[in-house]
Amino acid sequence: MIGSAARLWRIHSVIRRHGLSELWNGRPSSDPRPRGERLRLALEELGTVFIKFGQALSTRPDVLPPDIALELAKLQDQIPPFATDTAKALIEEALGKPLAELFARFDDAPLASASIAQVHTAKLHGEGGMDVIVKVLRPGIEATMAKDIALLHTLAALAERFHPEAHRIQPKAIVAEYEKALWDELDLMREAANCGQLRRNWLGSELIYHPLVFWDFTRPNVMVQERLYGHSVRELEHFRSQGVDFAVLAERGVEIFFKQVFRDNFFHADMHPGNIFVNIDNPKKPSYLALDFGVVGQLTAQDQRYLAENFLAFFNRDYKRIAELHVESGWIPASTRVEDFESAIRTVCEPIFGKPIKEISFGFFLLRLFQIARRFKYQVQPQLVLLQKTLLQVEGLGRQLYPDLDLWKSAKPIMEDWMRKRYAPATALSKLRSQAPALAETLPLLAENALKRLERGEPLGGGVSPRELAQLKTELLASQRKTRGVVLATGSLIAAALLYGYAPSSSHWLGLPPASWLCLLLAMISAWRTR
Repeated sequence: MIGSAARLWRIHSVIRRHGLSELWNGRPSSDPRPRGERLRLALEELGTVFIKFGQALSTRPDVLPPDIALELAKLQDQIPPFATDTAKALIEEALGKPLAELFARFDDAPLASASIAQVHTAKLHGEGGMDVIVKVLRPGIEATMAKDIALLHTLAALAERFHPEAHRIQPKAIVAEYEKALWDELDLMREAANCGQLRRNWLGSELIYHPLVFWDFTRPNVMVQERLYGHSVRELEHFRSQGVDFAVLAERGVEIFFKQVFRDNFFHADMHPGNIFVNIDNPKKPSYLALDFGVVGQLTAQDQRYLAENFLAFFNRDYKRIAELHVESGWIPASTRVEDFESAIRTVCEPIFGKPIKEISFGFFLLRLFQIARRFKYQVQPQLVLLQKTLLQVEGLGRQLYPDLDLWKSAKPIMEDWMRKRYAPATALSKLRSQAPALAETLPLLAENALKRLERGEPLGGGVSPRELAQLKTELLASQRKTRGVVLATGSLIAAALLYGYAPSSSHWLGLPPASWLCLLLAMISAWRTR
């Protein structure tokens, strides 16, 4: 607590020294420097966590005054660097060799410098040695970050104790999620693995390219990867002079985001302009070059499904389904009257449909949605905070590139295609095929064990007593026909899955072999007869 109090005092001192109180009290500061510059310098002085906050703000020029947004954009890759000699020493210590043995060329001037690390360019040995970038963690970054995280935990504990709606907002859980993301960024081995996964997911795509990682030159504090040549996403005037199709570029950004979240369940969660280049070799089909992979996100299968259904219901203006999904998922209390929540959602959503992104602020929309959700005791989902932040960053990029982007039109077909594939018979059979051996081995054993216990008059696992045995036997006899139908239906499904797995793909019709379709038909008839 003492350390947190000292950190709070330091924050207060930095704010006063840079004359930032004018940002909320409206009174001009006596400091002659532009307010955007003063805010940027203050965030830089306060360290990593505050710099990342400024980076997030910089992607939202729609909610910030232009002078502040432009200045905060420098936080993305223009943080003052640390000494090159220090960087060289860290690289040689981590890789265990002199720099001259590691690289044919190493450039002293940093290519970029950010809150966590800085990047130098180099060239590998050998004929046609590849151009690479060498990323080095800032020295002492762990200690600085630990202080800020401790402060966040202190503030979260105070909020949990005194805020009347702490049980709904869950400040401790949110800080814990944020802390995990921050610490993950300090492990460059993890970042390299993230890059490798994204590269496999998108290799061969014309939408985005991810660099090759050189694992022999990568350690927890040093990473070497292929150098990508492109243009900053901020170079809008250059793009215009080259005839870049901004509509295609913006729509591809939306497609990448939704496919990462739902097709791959592995999404880049720090999509500010400093982490993205654009390849304009073909101006009519521009593509993206990904640069930084320190923060990625994944969802549970349940959250992924609920989000997908929410998005589709939203795109289709099915407000009742949105309300039902919130209740089913436990995001709002089960006692909520669905019709009331449906009406509240309609009030927020209906005005924004059919408008281009330039006329819609997701920040304002989410604020209004959360205000309404609070009335219905919405439980904040800490695991979704990273996704929400990324969605806001995607919107911010979309605004800068193509203000007329129709986000709904771009995203809806992607979501519909994902849902179709998720619930397609071939997908269900594929899952069943992988589980069939376990089911075939386990189900007969369970059934045999249960029947033996019933015959001996012993209670089942659920606590069935001998006194209730006669009634249970009567009910079992009465349901004998249904049981046979269920067994036949289940067996037919397993047979369909096995046939799907062993039949050659050339014999498939509408995604399945004919024999599997016959088994599915038998399963449906058997299931119908058990009604």
